[in-house]
Amino acid sequence: MLQVFSVTLRGVFRDRVFQGILIIAVVFLLIPSISSLSMRQVTELSITLSLSLISFILLLLAVFLGGTSLWKDIERRYTFSVMGLPVTRASYVLGKFAGISCFVLLTSVVLGMAATAVIRYSSGIYPAMRPIVWSNIYLALLFDALKYILLVAFAFLFSTISTSFFLPVFGAISVFLVGSATQQVYDFIHTQAGQALPWYIKKIAPALYYVLPNFEAFDFKVNAIYGIALSVPGVFYTTGYFLIYLFLVLAFTSSIFSRRELQ
Repeated sequence: MLQVFSVTLRGVFRDRVFQGILIIAVVFLLIPSISSLSMRQVTELSITLSLSLISFILLLLAVFLGGTSLWKDIERRYTFSVMGLPVTRASYVLGKFAGISCFVLLTSVVLGMAATAVIRYSSGIYPAMRPIVWSNIYLALLFDALKYILLVAFAFLFSTISTSFFLPVFGAISVFLVGSATQQVYDFIHTQAGQALPWYIKKIAPALYYVLPNFEAFDFKVNAIYGIALSVPGVFYTTGYFLIYLFLVLAFTSSIFSRRELQ
């Protein structure tokens, strides 16, 4: 598993994805100028733009690296040479996943450093109306990375099911869109307007809420932007939710891939 992890991580660097991310990070240089357009909330806007840009970049990485990594190995028949080594299929999948996840974390750290510099610069020129809570910002970055690691796991799941490039990529995008809306749908169902919906929707929607991922639980951007205190139990619950959901998805992925016939 460690060998697969190492090879996967080196492969990502050879594809020059990391260099491309650093080029995209140049956009951070524009954030102070854009933030200055807000006369009263320059620092808040700087934090918002920085976190949003990082989230967008991590989404691209999760979808395209997670959706193509395993598929590319199968398509190029690299998997057959790996299977000849004393490595189980489950270890192979977990090693690939760990390599992509490590890259996502590494990217979030590098982009987090760039965001820190941008926010400090903006707050230095335009003093913030409220103190910046850096721990909230870094926790928001961490849980954003965890959210996209979970999305990578779903991309791997779709890669084990399909031999096509499209299902892993568009399947991951679909999971992201659905997972970002589950909490809002659940809240709407319990409003007065939601009670007017047909009975079967009111039964199915809550059931899907507990089955589908809830990416809204990983969003701490409001706490980071306005320095709102984080709920410690909420942080622990989200961490536990991530670990349990990730374990279930990876277990299902490993089980399917172990039974798949490779041609």
